[in-house]
Amino acid sequence: MQYNNKSKYTKNKYGAIKQTFNGRSYHSKGEAAFAQQLELRKLAGEVVHIKPQHKLPLYVNGDLITSYYIDFKVELADGSFELIEYKGFPTPLWLVKWRLTKALLKAGQLEGENPENTVLILKTQKDLR
Repeated sequence: MQYNNKSKYTKNKYGAIKQTFNGRSYHSKGEAAFAQQLELRKLAGEVVHIKPQHKLPLYVNGDLITSYYIDFKVELADGSFELIEYKGFPTPLWLVKWRLTKALLKAGQLEGENPENTVLILKTQKDLR
């Protein structure tokens, strides 16, 4: 596992600083730290596969409304899945996508995801402590 704290920081408009962990760039320090926690869970055998920036097309009545790139899709050893969003600063657009994703998953209408074995999880900085 590699954690790279770059000397030249790239800030976004919310003050997040991009970070690299295990050769992959993450949108913030918190997201990279959470990726590190997921890797530890994988080493412990709890997690089988981690897919960062998993695309979720959000359809309503057969029409594609938007796509949501959730931070991580995690397959657990028991065959279940976690769709995990690490959020440092919630924006109004993110909140709409989050609520739509939650409703579509609950209704069994989130393409490619089974509500019987998939949970939607929101993580924040306090979860890293």
